[in-house]
Amino acid sequence: MDKKDGHIHTPYCPHGTKDKLEAYIEQAMKEEFNCITFTEHAPLPKTFTDPTPMKDSAMKLEDIEEYIRDIEALKVKYRNKITINIGLEVDYIKDYEAETKQFLNQYGKFLDDSILSVHFLKFNQSYYCMDYDEKTFGKMIDIAGSIQNLHLSYYQEVLHSIHSNLGKYKPKRIGHITLVNKFQKLYPSPFSTEESIKGILQAIKEKGLEIDYNVAGLRKEFCGETYPSEWIAKMARQQKIPLIYGSDAHSARDVGKHYIYYERLANS
Repeated sequence: MDKKDGHIHTPYCPHGTKDKLEAYIEQAMKEEFNCITFTEHAPLPKTFTDPTPMKDSAMKLEDIEEYIRDIEALKVKYRNKITINIGLEVDYIKDYEAETKQFLNQYGKFLDDSILSVHFLKFNQSYYCMDYDEKTFGKMIDIAGSIQNLHLSYYQEVLHSIHSNLGKYKPKRIGHITLVNKFQKLYPSPFSTEESIKGILQAIKEKGLEIDYNVAGLRKEFCGETYPSEWIAKMARQQKIPLIYGSDAHSARDVGKHYIYYERLANS
């Protein structure tokens, strides 16, 4: 049976570590994985302004071809030891679908396996990176009017990403669908999200997509759970929606981290 880590970052990530690609691969093999996907943050649309202070949310467009070449070479080097997929974590950004589709039309043919994620939300004609830090998240709550409004806005954007027309190379896996819970210990939501989640799962199932079972939240100080949380993951399994384990590693040491949570889910 395949043991896969489907969400791994690289030294091309400006907000990650400079660990070499080989270090990620060697760690995966040490943890007895037989398949991995490198999913670096795809370059943001040319006309989109990264709202983070350091403008470091994604890899640079000028690096994309080198990124692909590097991983293609490693696929050959490790071909008898582990399956390596070339992928990207593509941002779904409201009003930038056309540019995202154009990018995927150009580079999608080189990709084996990718993720479509929501990190940016638009309020009052401005974009905010919702998982940047707790202060930004708090500001977004104020702008949205309430923690409930922010959660609903996020889930609505995830739903838009699922239904978006990004062409034939649109990623088949939807990334960390409960990322809005990253700061839940500071900003708990006292309302039920079940109806929003049911709508998202129904859309994912109808589209024949997968869910990124992302364990990064377990490493986050103010989160403490996987994305999605266990009850959602179990609901997805009941509907036979594929959940793909993802470490969301930004350093080699985190490849395969907390895989036991995925094993428990798979055996439940």
